[in-house]
This record gives sequence, structure tokens and C-alpha cells, in this order.
Amino acid sequence: MHELPFVLAGFFVGAIVGLTGVGGGSLMTPILIFLFGIKPYLAVGTDLLFAAFTKMGGTIKMARSGRIDWIVVRNLSAGSIPASLITLYVLHVVGPADPQVQAVMTTTLGCALLLTAVATLYKAIRGKTSPKTVALGQEILAATPKHWSLPLLFGAVIGTLVTLTSVGAGAIGVTVLMLLYPLLPLPRIIAADIAYAVPLTLVAGLGHASIGSVDWPMLGALLAGSLPGIWVGSHLTPKAPERLIRSLLSFLLAYAGLKLIAL
Repeated sequence: MHELPFVLAGFFVGAIVGLTGVGGGSLMTPILIFLFGIKPYLAVGTDLLFAAFTKMGGTIKMARSGRIDWIVVRNLSAGSIPASLITLYVLHVVGPADPQVQAVMTTTLGCALLLTAVATLYKAIRGKTSPKTVALGQEILAATPKHWSLPLLFGAVIGTLVTLTSVGAGAIGVTVLMLLYPLLPLPRIIAADIAYAVPLTLVAGLGHASIGSVDWPMLGALLAGSLPGIWVGSHLTPKAPERLIRSLLSFLLAYAGLKLIAL
């Protein structure tokens, strides 16, 4: 079956996401490029919609439990979505398959993977952080950034990065949120990061689809594997050596990043 390798790849990435929470984009895009020989622009466009659909379920679950700070999501989206649309317009004008665009994509993807590797390794060394508690009267203060312009600025950077590479809304996004909202408890930071990634990856993915950068049959096969993979991974979390898995992943991502930069 032609789709079987993609189903298995989707299951593998879904299981890792379920185990560790590491963003699917940082894993799936390099796998599509190196393992399957998919062109970078097709790998990025397909993976953006893959990320949007896989994170949608988690967002709905967290929204029902009231863990998402929608003010934080709004502030980041106000910077990231316009930046994504501008990047898509540039890709539309120049053409996603243009050799220079491909070179920019692979180099930027390599740098994004290196940043993700550093953030993943840092979390592996640091270990699980106990959730901080915020008093009822301090919740609004916790969701207030150090300066109103910073979420717009960092959101724009992440929006551009995600649209070009499909990487950046996971470990990098969590690190940015920790810097911008130091009073926000870690579980709420993770919830906000997952929630704002959904509209961003959906907008960027549909934009890529409009310029022919999405392989729909491949996307269907990846999702067919990833959804059960996430379920299996999330159920294995209590027994899995999360710190070891994160450490190995960080080195794998760093290797993929350096290889992409060297292309």
C-alpha cells in the first residue's frame, strides 16, 4: 500500500507528541524531506495542516477545562496571523517552488530546528516544573505581558517562521511565552501555546494549499496514523522515560537542522 509508510510516519510522530508534547512540525517536516524525499515546500505546506488538525483536539479539550488564557492567544495571534498572510503573499508572488525560495526555506527550517533542539534539551535537563499557583486577583496580571508590543513582535516572528518552515509554534513558542508572561503558570502557558498554534497553522496551511503546496492524499495518510498515535502516546506517558526521549529528540533535531543548513 502506497500510503502505509506515511500512516506509519504519522503514527510515530503522533506517539511522540502524545508522550512528550514536542510539536509535530519539528519532527514531521524533516521526516518528509529526508526519509520520503518530499520537496521542502510540499513538506512544509502539508505539515502545517497536519499540525492544525492534530492540535485542534487538544485545544477543544483544554478550552472545556478552562485552562486557556484567550487574552494571551489574542495578543500573539494579532502579530502572528498578519505576518503569516504577508509571508504567504510573498510566496505566492515569487512561487514556492522557486530555487531561491527553497534555499531560504531549508536554511530557515534548519535554524528553527536548532532552536527547537535547544529548547527541548533545556526542558529535558530542567525536568518537570511544578505548576505555580496564581491568586484569583492576580490572574489578569499574570496574563499581562512585560510590554504590550512584545506579543505582537514575537508573534510576528513566530508567524513568519511557522509559515516558512512549519516549525516554531511548539517548543520555541513555549519559551517565548515563558519570557513574555513570567507570572503565568506553566500549564496555562502550554495551553495558550497549543491554542494559538491552531489558527496560525490553519491560516498558513490553507494559504499554502491555495498556492499548491499541500499534498492532500499524503495529509490524509499522515492524519490516519497520527490520531491513534497521539492516543497511544498519551496513555504511555506515565511509564515512558520522558527526559531520555526529550534528550534524544533534541540531538536528532539538531542533526536534522545542521544537515538542512548544509544543503
